[in-house]
Amino acid sequence: MVLSNFSSWFDLPLTDQYYNEDHEAWRYALRQFIDREIAPNVDAWEEAGEFPRELYKKAAEIGLLQLGYPEQYGGVPKPDIFFDVVTCQELARIGGGGVHPSLNSHTIGMPPILALGSDEMKSRLVPEVISGEKISALAITEPSGGSDVANLKTTAQREGDHYIVNGSKTYITSGIRADYYTVAVRTGGEGASGISLLLIEKGTPGFTQTPLDKMGWWCSDTATLYFDNCRVPVENLIGTENKGFSGVMINFNSERLNIAAMANGLAMVCMDEAVAWAKERKTFGRRLMEHQVIRHKIAEMAKRILSTQALLEKTAWQMQRGEVPVVELSLLKVQATETMEYCAREAVQIFGGMGFMRGNKVERIYREVRVYAIGGGSEEIMRDLAARQLAL
Repeated sequence: MVLSNFSSWFDLPLTDQYYNEDHEAWRYALRQFIDREIAPNVDAWEEAGEFPRELYKKAAEIGLLQLGYPEQYGGVPKPDIFFDVVTCQELARIGGGGVHPSLNSHTIGMPPILALGSDEMKSRLVPEVISGEKISALAITEPSGGSDVANLKTTAQREGDHYIVNGSKTYITSGIRADYYTVAVRTGGEGASGISLLLIEKGTPGFTQTPLDKMGWWCSDTATLYFDNCRVPVENLIGTENKGFSGVMINFNSERLNIAAMANGLAMVCMDEAVAWAKERKTFGRRLMEHQVIRHKIAEMAKRILSTQALLEKTAWQMQRGEVPVVELSLLKVQATETMEYCAREAVQIFGGMGFMRGNKVERIYREVRVYAIGGGSEEIMRDLAARQLAL
């Protein structure tokens, strides 16, 4: 990645070491879709607190929803994990907002079903979801705890041909509009060995939802789910009873890599916006970029982005080889969100009063820093996980 005569991170060619012409072709196709369907509307959607459901079908038309899903269900093969990196960082170009998490909630809702579900369940659900006809969500987090999955409290008691589900889930992406929910429940004793996964469909008696207001991601549908003697057919069990914890864990590595890619992409947006502003804005008779203190802020942004991108791509390469680089992945997520936080802070500072005003990318990204630092495993959890893996 050569930064001489820098204009924008997103104009730089992809690195030959990890990417090829197929990645570039996907990047171009996705960019055309984003610039046509999302970028012109994201500000209005954020203010409205939602985006049109039709966007799912439009995303399916270019293969975004199908990417990485089996061809037998209408999916599109994903040759390697670097397509995820390209996807996340192209979506970051719009400058944050809640489109990305909700539009892609199937990427965390469907993998447990693909891995553990019956052939009948997969044949029925997957084509509907990746075509944009239906929406999938994952429901793990509870009001009593997020990262402590093994101690979740929502229960599912077997009664004849049904499970009776009681409890609640919160901070669930696509929590209101989803049609299918992959829900972690306790069917056995304490700990991970008592957890199962159930498919709970919208409209099931005893299942209700309440929308949540958030600091950021305004147009992302986020909700708390309530289960009050909710009767779920036994055939909606995903996999084997009390063996659902592995299905929960399936998501974590890919989710953390994608969060890191998105966070560093948003950091790139902050630097792009800050550079463009500093080249135009004048103070004390000079452009901001002519002040040494501003140039040093920009240089520090570039340093952090470059180092994070290098770790991101190296970790993705390890995962592509079949490795499970827990230490690198945990520290990558921390580094990426810290890079995003630094770049967002400095970009707002460079923008001055304009950075505090709604309607610009750096203001929106600044409000969204914490969701990336907390979601998918908080900074504290990630650091401790890495330390334990290092036997410290």
